[in-house]
Amino acid sequence: MEHPTDGYDDETSAVLKAVGRQIKAWRERAGLRQSELGAAIGYGEEQVSSVERGRRVPKPEFLDQADEVLNAGGMISAMKSDVAEARYPKKVRDLARLESESVELAAYENHNVHGLLQTEAYARALFHMRRPVLSEEVIEQGIAARMARQALFDAQSAPIFSFVQEEVTLRRPLGGRKVWRAQLERLLAVGRLRHVEIQIMPTEREDHAGMAGPLQLLRLRSGTTVGHVDVQRFSRLVSHPTEVQPLEIQYGIIRAQALTPQESLTFIEKALGET
Repeated sequence: MEHPTDGYDDETSAVLKAVGRQIKAWRERAGLRQSELGAAIGYGEEQVSSVERGRRVPKPEFLDQADEVLNAGGMISAMKSDVAEARYPKKVRDLARLESESVELAAYENHNVHGLLQTEAYARALFHMRRPVLSEEVIEQGIAARMARQALFDAQSAPIFSFVQEEVTLRRPLGGRKVWRAQLERLLAVGRLRHVEIQIMPTEREDHAGMAGPLQLLRLRSGTTVGHVDVQRFSRLVSHPTEVQPLEIQYGIIRAQALTPQESLTFIEKALGET
């Protein structure tokens, strides 16, 4: 089934309407009615109509099958990436775009594993814990967006990554023992990448510069640095130098107070052995 577009922002709606117009144009060029296209690709007439009107988000299979039936030569299939990105909440799209433009990304997390480091099962557990309860559609949307962002690690021009994780994020068995172990294994695997450094902040530290909460810094190719703060569903991008500078100073002190990257990998291995 496709996903209704109710509640999506104007940018998303504009993308879906443009995709719908393209599908309609190719269908009419092929001389098919909506019911005929639907029958050929395994969808109902109402579903095809909703997609063409930009009221529903087509799945990749819908686009691929429509492309084949309508002999669009890949023109419809090529819209899959636009549709996939449009499905994500605007704040996620904005952050993902900044991440893709970064040469360096630094983040401190004090409550759970950073989104770029999460396994799908761990992310799913976090979304299911949200209160008020999220709908299954919103959960799947959030997981898909989070996993898509992780492609950044394998990008040809991937940024340099620096993460500082509180020790408690390694100790809390979110999702159960199996999910917890897989998440620790993921941290080890990513932490061994040449362009990634993961540091652990031990709970026993008496002096701690990160008590104000999580933060993220993105140094862009343009030379500017942007800060990102996301707390209790409130997400804010900070771009003015006078606001970014204190975050940079704070993160530098946090890194100095944490274990070194090598010490941290040993720490994660020990935590994994204790699960």
